[in-house]
Amino acid sequence: MATATFRFYGELNDFLAPRRRGREFIAPCAQAATVKHMIEALGVPHTEVDLILANGESVGFERLLGDGDRVAVYPRFGTLDIAPLLRVRARPLHAAGFVADAHLGGLARLLRMAGFDTLYRNDFADREIAALAIDGSRILLTRDRELLKLRGITHGCFVHALKPAQQFREIVARLGLAQRVRPFTRCLECNGPLREITKAAVLDRLPPAVRAGQERFTTCDRCHRIYWQGSHWRRMQTLLDGVLDNHR
Repeated sequence: MATATFRFYGELNDFLAPRRRGREFIAPCAQAATVKHMIEALGVPHTEVDLILANGESVGFERLLGDGDRVAVYPRFGTLDIAPLLRVRARPLHAAGFVADAHLGGLARLLRMAGFDTLYRNDFADREIAALAIDGSRILLTRDRELLKLRGITHGCFVHALKPAQQFREIVARLGLAQRVRPFTRCLECNGPLREITKAAVLDRLPPAVRAGQERFTTCDRCHRIYWQGSHWRRMQTLLDGVLDNHR
């Protein structure tokens, strides 16, 4: 049986067994195993990988492993220019939108709050989520590493943080989203685009306190919810400002 030496870098080590983190290790390889097969067999979802070097040469996922190969595996680079090298995806990770798994409802709402097209339902099945990611060219967000290993998934992020606000900060930082934020332009509930609407058009649907204290409103034509700049809006604006201040 062939063996190869592997070294994983950065946050990819979080997916490895403790004894393999931050160091080179030798692993047996199945006959005709590809780089992708071995990376995922070792526990790392392929969607977390951006660059692979085999014996010092940049290679793709389909590269077959040979006995004695030395493989270095890198996560997405935030600032280092690796343009001359072969990235493992044909296009970058900045897809037009997201699909979040059933456990990331809070994160989905915050991404919508920031203006990002984000599909979410709390009863999404794994195969349904995968189909939405593949057919819609969306980035899959999940805390299930096995979901990221499904065939056809090319763009995805394993979300490390546990709480929605921390998850939002993580995704904004990892994907460089700060310059693309368009706050309060999507419905938090159904993901539809929001548009401005006159107070007169919604007057009969407003609570008395809102009717007396608010003048600016937006609405979603899909689910017909109405939004205004109340206390909830101010809390979300404070969260958003805190995240974006770190990226200005």
